[in-house]
Amino acid sequence: MNGVGLDQRLGESLATDVSLLDASGAEVTIDELLDGETPMVLNFVYHDCPMLCSVVLDSFTETLKQMPWTPGDKFEVLTVSFSAKETPEMAATAKDRILKKLGRPEAAAGWHFLTGSEESISSLTESVGFKFKWVESAQEFAHPSALIFVSGEGVITRYINGVNYPAADVRRAIVEASEGKVGSALDQVLLYCYRYDPDSNSYVLHATNLMKIGGLFTLIVIGLGLFVFWRRERSRQNQAVV
Repeated sequence: MNGVGLDQRLGESLATDVSLLDASGAEVTIDELLDGETPMVLNFVYHDCPMLCSVVLDSFTETLKQMPWTPGDKFEVLTVSFSAKETPEMAATAKDRILKKLGRPEAAAGWHFLTGSEESISSLTESVGFKFKWVESAQEFAHPSALIFVSGEGVITRYINGVNYPAADVRRAIVEASEGKVGSALDQVLLYCYRYDPDSNSYVLHATNLMKIGGLFTLIVIGLGLFVFWRRERSRQNQAVV
């Protein structure tokens, strides 16, 4: 549909001076939610959506249930309503439902359900390339669906489109957004071996980097073999002298 879609703006900055309302009705800006280090996962919904938005939230929740990380721990989550008519009370109802489904009440501090004015919503959605339209004949919004990953400094680092979010891809996208501040050494190695493929909408093995790691591993094995050989030869020479 014309005017509906997602223009990926990787490397650009999120609109951080936008003022929104959290689920309690308190005013908050995106800038206040960014700490310079902790990555953020952003998604857009509207709570009166007849189907797609619930699917998006439920799918993401199922993904999080497969991960050891909880919102508020390694990353923050922002679920923003793009309908200016929706209220903090509606956001609070959605938040309660999702937290019960997730089964981790401690996630409440790190998963922010936000609403705002038309001006604020427009600024935020435009900054990430999220385009939606009200369809009068259907009495609903036409809109895309995606998870948008943002660094702790507000830079857009990755999009995962659609309604299915593999846990491995979400974890790698969070590690990528954190610039190495989140995740284990293994996460860093895997991120080096995998690259995001927009055609398949997932992370795939990066052959060149995989070959580099394979070559390094081979050199290490050869080096260890030579070291063991040298030690044995030296031991034999010492025994011969004795």
